[in-house]
Amino acid sequence: MSTLTHTQIVAAQEELVIRLQARLQEIEEAILAGVRNVSEPGDEDDVEYQAGLPPTIAAAVGYGLSGIERGSGWAGPIPLEMIEQARRAARCDVALDAVLRRYAAGDRVLGEFVMEEAEDLPREARRDLLRVQSIHLDRVMSEIATEYMREVKRYRRSPAQQTAQRVRRLLEGHSVDLEDIDYGFDAMHTGLIGIGTKAEQGVRALTAKLACRALVVRRDDTTVWGWLGARKPIASSTLERLLEESPLAEAAFAIGEPRGALAGWRQTHSEAQAAQRVLLRAPETRTLRSADALLLAAVMRDDGLERALAETYLRPLDGARDAGEALRETLRAYFASGRNAAATAAALDVDRHTVQRRLRKAEDLLGRPLETCPELEIALRFEQLEGPTGPARSLSEPKGALLSSRPR
Repeated sequence: MSTLTHTQIVAAQEELVIRLQARLQEIEEAILAGVRNVSEPGDEDDVEYQAGLPPTIAAAVGYGLSGIERGSGWAGPIPLEMIEQARRAARCDVALDAVLRRYAAGDRVLGEFVMEEAEDLPREARRDLLRVQSIHLDRVMSEIATEYMREVKRYRRSPAQQTAQRVRRLLEGHSVDLEDIDYGFDAMHTGLIGIGTKAEQGVRALTAKLACRALVVRRDDTTVWGWLGARKPIASSTLERLLEESPLAEAAFAIGEPRGALAGWRQTHSEAQAAQRVLLRAPETRTLRSADALLLAAVMRDDGLERALAETYLRPLDGARDAGEALRETLRAYFASGRNAAATAAALDVDRHTVQRRLRKAEDLLGRPLETCPELEIALRFEQLEGPTGPARSLSEPKGALLSSRPR
């Protein structure tokens, strides 16, 4: 192809965007991996920031494709997901340099896909695509930096945010004057993380019911960190019951275990963060204790390990009749019943021989006894979660389905 007319260039750009949109999931996963390679100390421990990466990447890719389709003169508004993530980074003490380097890393990955799909275009057209992409990246990085610095200034002015900053520094092990935080750190603490517009109201309502003190830090419009302090440990089961009975249907809660003193204050929060990782991918779950989520949360920190679990323990089940749905249903009920075949049969309303036949079929497909692969239960629980790049948790939907296999 020689020199292209303007009409031909526009048609080629539109066709290119269509081909790239057909590969959206692949592109977003590749960018997520590239962005996470730009690591900063402590970033991987900030659940809200990490959870914000997939929707931010999806929005950024969509914005980038719009730029390719409409050319260098287009200047549409930056998607809200990208702006919110910039503000979140400022609140989470993620360095601005790291934020911008991640945008640059994502842009490089997107550029590789663009060039791959544009290989049949003339060199001049490919150069123009790279120029357009560079113009849009410069504009995005400028606006992201502006939003980041604006949030830093707001964060420093607000008394509530100053308390949040002290709490964060204390969690990170820095020396902080405890007198500046209105809370008793010599108590037995239970960490909570609430998600939803009424999460803070839900945490504070517990203080009257349990006659305890509370420390509540608002992270953003839909996330709060909380601690309940009491002379004696507050049973996690009691918290679950009270939160489940709460009329605040718009809120969901991750719960740590009761721990003592300052070290315990940090630990119970860390446990609640582990439960939060799972809760963010479980839209139907109202409350989740860390005791029921630690293994899932640990695997979530390694995308490759999560995929390996699925390939090793779930893909073999697909070879059964109905693509393994009956086997999966039976195995989930079997694990939930404590590996009791009779209880499994009762739960599924089938006879015991049917359960035993399905279990043997699963063992045949896996090539090993069920007793030797506890990872299967974890893999099955993962399968029920929303994907890591799937839709954000919706708090407006009915809640109730719990991930735990623990009898309730």
